[in-house]
Amino acid sequence: MQEQYYGIGETAGKIYKFLELKGEQTLAKAEKEIGVESDLFNQAIGWLARENNINFSKIGKNVKISLLKD
Repeated sequence: MQEQYYGIGETAGKIYKFLELKGEQTLAKAEKEIGVESDLFNQAIGWLARENNINFSKIGKNVKISLLKD
């Protein structure tokens, strides 16, 4: 179980750094660019959302994510 938590946290860090570098992105593009399995990606997105680090916006059928500004 501890290994799974580590994987989620590591993936959350990758997503955070990706968004710092690229700015707002669709969930699909972020997942593809980061290159992890969907379940792990979604758990990491949940982690970031729970920690109040990301913002979601829906544009048409696309859901975009961005970092929350302090």
